[in-house]
Formats: sequence, structure tokens, C-alpha cells
Amino acid sequence: MSESNLRDPHAERVAARLRGVAAEDRVADDLQTRGWRVLNRNWRGGGGELDLVARRGDVLRFVEVKQRADPEADPVRPAQVRRLRAAAQAWMASQATEDWSEACFWLVEVDAWNELQWCLDPF
Repeated sequence: MSESNLRDPHAERVAARLRGVAAEDRVADDLQTRGWRVLNRNWRGGGGELDLVARRGDVLRFVEVKQRADPEADPVRPAQVRRLRAAAQAWMASQATEDWSEACFWLVEVDAWNELQWCLDPF
């Protein structure tokens, strides 16, 4: 029997989810070290999910975190971009007041060496 037949798809999904949670933890810690306050983690609404919502002063960031196993793969596909934008709009609409001067996305890729690659307003 080949090795691919012995793989447990459920175990692989669980392992991938755990790597994703660890990557989000790493990014959240880095943000807090840099003076950002994490307002929400894994916020759901508008048909999408925001990994992190962070704020420093009157600047707001919607942070999409990607743990990269394959550096050649597209980190975020167009359909996910649409869901992320809809979720960000829903998050902003859910706030009692709009007291930020700037709001945009950060894409943060966590590579195999646990290094962070930040991309401001990637989509």
C-alpha cells in the first residue's frame, strides 16, 4: 500500500488548522509587541471570516494570516478576497461608531522558519 493511501485526511486537516492557529498567535503577539491592540480574532460576518482585527490609535487593520507550506501557491484567491472584503464591511457596520481614520488589509505570511512577511493592502 502506498504512503498516500495511509494518510488520514482528517488528521491532516487538524494538523493544518493547528498550524494556522499557531501562525495567528504569532502574528497577534507581533502586533501587540508593536503597539497594536487586537480587537477580534476569527470574527465571522458578511459571509466571511477575519483572522484578526487590530487597531493602533485611529488606524484599523484587517489581518489575513497565511501559514505557507508552498511559497509558490497564491496565498489568497479572488473568491476569498470577496469574502474578506464583505466581512470587513460587515465588521465596520457592526461598530457603534466609526472612529478610525484609516482601514485596510494586511496579508501576513508566516514562512517555514516562522518569519513574518507583511504586505499592506494586498487586494
